[in-house]
Amino acid sequence: MSKIRKEKSKFNSIQFRVFLLILLFGLIPMFAVRIVVLRSFEEREVAAKNQEISNQSKILATQIAASDYLNNLDSEVIDAQINQLSNVYDGRIMLIDSTFTIVKDTYKMDEGKVITSQEVVSSFRGETNSRYDREYGFLEMTLPITNPGQKDVIGVFAINMSADTIMANRDFYRNRANVCLIILTILVFFGAAGSSELIIVPLKKLRFALEQKKHGLVDEEIHVGGSSETEILSNEINALVADMKLVDASRQEFVSNVSHELKTPITSMKVLADSLLSQEDAPAELYREFMEDIANEVERESKIIDDLLSLVKMDKQAAKPTITLVNINEFLETILKRIQPIAEKAGVELVLESFRPVSAEIDEVKLSLAISNLVENAVKYNKEGGGWVHVTLNADHQFFYLTVEDNGIGIPEDSIERIFERFYRVDKSHSREIGGTGLGLAITRNSILLHRGAIKVHSELGVGTTFSVRIPLNYIS
Repeated sequence: MSKIRKEKSKFNSIQFRVFLLILLFGLIPMFAVRIVVLRSFEEREVAAKNQEISNQSKILATQIAASDYLNNLDSEVIDAQINQLSNVYDGRIMLIDSTFTIVKDTYKMDEGKVITSQEVVSSFRGETNSRYDREYGFLEMTLPITNPGQKDVIGVFAINMSADTIMANRDFYRNRANVCLIILTILVFFGAAGSSELIIVPLKKLRFALEQKKHGLVDEEIHVGGSSETEILSNEINALVADMKLVDASRQEFVSNVSHELKTPITSMKVLADSLLSQEDAPAELYREFMEDIANEVERESKIIDDLLSLVKMDKQAAKPTITLVNINEFLETILKRIQPIAEKAGVELVLESFRPVSAEIDEVKLSLAISNLVENAVKYNKEGGGWVHVTLNADHQFFYLTVEDNGIGIPEDSIERIFERFYRVDKSHSREIGGTGLGLAITRNSILLHRGAIKVHSELGVGTTFSVRIPLNYIS
């Protein structure tokens, strides 16, 4: 079974296909040229022979008409010339008079018989006919006999001769052509094999380099020349490997961050629990205080796990979102109504401004998670008292535009590029106080990209932050 698969793989290879194409494109024209040339040679030979016979026959036909041989067959001179012409061309000559009767036959077979073939009839109308029978190898010609200076046809001169010389010449050149064709076929075969091998060499080098890299034997970039295509392919592979390294590094960093974030609350709880256990007569107030701290750490751990599950679920199902047509105005009102109690508790004014009715094709659950994160962050990272969050909605014929603007603490310029990274927090101490996990903006960005949208941020430290979101009205799959 493995042998069959190996053979099948061999026939499916690029090298075999290139070899087959070169072989076919080399052999097909040669066979076509051979057929055309031999056919042209044969036709030229037949035309030359027809012309030669026609000239000789016309001379003899003129003499026959001048001597009135059709009515008086006693001319020894005409008989000798007819027999000589018949012997020269190894053929049969017949003379037919105006009554379609054969008056002379060099084979002495049909004299006195009537012949009304199509060729004879057309020759009595003044036409000269010739026919070459390739299968049986003979030439036929009929031509009219007329009196000198007159157009009336008084008889027909018919000659039937062997085409052995034409066929012998044809066979001779055919054999020569076959020998040449065999030699050229051998040359084309080895040329196709060599060319296919030459074409496939860079790909073999590329495959070898990839195997070396796969097994960790080399670490430098792959550079395979030979053609512009292999150079482009090498560059693309190098770029892909570089991207994979970045993804791997990002994954390792993510795992490290997850481990750290999950371990921190557990460590805190263990420290608190050990402290309680080490004190035999600890007061009840201390127990209550430590248990509250442990409960807060458990809640924080739960939030981290929930955000991780949301992020993983979004990555896993990104290829198949649940798209429905949603009224975005009502959609935003529902989100802000849910966040309003948090804003009131923090003393932050929450305002929604819609410039026009908007409906769009979205995954309601995923986009709700994204916008909720933006608005909650704007509320949580705002000033204590006197803060505001302004949410605006607008649209054109292609996109709807959402902005979430606040007058909060702002983001440092050197942190703006990293705020969408997983577990990245601008102010870790403040984030821990308000229960931030560092995953909210990563979830937001993934959700917006899932909708083929874009998100931008503009912020000034101590002045405020504006997130601008653009999402197509019609989902592009």
